[in-house]
Amino acid sequence: MDRRTAIGLGIGLAAAVTHKAMADTVLPGDGAMLSDPKETIRLWPGVAPGGEKLGLPALRVTNRDPGAAPLDRYVDQVGAPSLMVFRPLKPDGSALIIAPGGGYTREMLDFEGTDVARRFNAAGVTCFVLRYRLPGEGWANRSDVPLQDAQRAMRLVRANAALYGLDPARIGFMGFSAGGHLAASIATRFAAPVYAPLDAADSVDARPSFSVPMYPVITMGEGGHAGSRNNLLGVDPTAEMIVRYSCEKNVPADTPPTFLIQAADDMTVLAVPNAIAYYTALRAAHVAVEMHVFEEGGHGFSLLRAQGKPCAAWPELLLRWGAAKGFFKPV
Repeated sequence: MDRRTAIGLGIGLAAAVTHKAMADTVLPGDGAMLSDPKETIRLWPGVAPGGEKLGLPALRVTNRDPGAAPLDRYVDQVGAPSLMVFRPLKPDGSALIIAPGGGYTREMLDFEGTDVARRFNAAGVTCFVLRYRLPGEGWANRSDVPLQDAQRAMRLVRANAALYGLDPARIGFMGFSAGGHLAASIATRFAAPVYAPLDAADSVDARPSFSVPMYPVITMGEGGHAGSRNNLLGVDPTAEMIVRYSCEKNVPADTPPTFLIQAADDMTVLAVPNAIAYYTALRAAHVAVEMHVFEEGGHGFSLLRAQGKPCAAWPELLLRWGAAKGFFKPV
């Protein structure tokens, strides 16, 4: 049985997801804006794994530059992880789950989330911006909390592919910076048993169809981003933990096709022990991978900070790569 057939069988067994509509106003403490999509998906039917003894705080949304355009919000205190649904006018059947970055201490909601979703909506891609739990906010098994949410998000989207007009074999996972570590983590550890199955959706394959780590944190070892490591693993991780959560150390042959973006002048998440090390490991495992290293861009260029620079070409490069692989419509 091939993967596409197995995915289809798993979806047939999965339950439909429950949707939570957001009010068409700014909600106190929620940070919702009129321009936000009204459709969200709550990942877990009750308290998320590891939160049974945790007093769950309300989601906190901070606007870094109130009154400015475009919006620049970040979130933390993610007690109820969710997906924001962005439907394109002319869907092509493909999808991206998008994990913003923020060093595993916050998530750049607009800069590396909603802005990116709208850009790929314009190309026909249905997008889901993931608000994942942050490991340092009191959860049990803190180091697996982001991956739990990523796996659950992938399973729910794939289980409900028909609802969104998606091909379940064309659902990718994109992540930025620490979200790039999450993208590489689910690409390499999609089958890791990091939470107990809750319902039929958890029988669905969590392997992304393709993976897009953007200027990613990859290693937890020497040369890695210390803030992301400390937030994910704690300040004194064991050698075994460092290896387990270093994505370049754990690349199986069935890692999905991968598209990597990096800037050579990134002084925050260095290319050599991170993206380039991951590229080398993917090649050694005979995984299909394409990588673009731009001379200029720094860290966190996403869309806005890439304007006027060669790195601004990355969305078009991704769409062309994805079309060649059969994930996106022809460009």
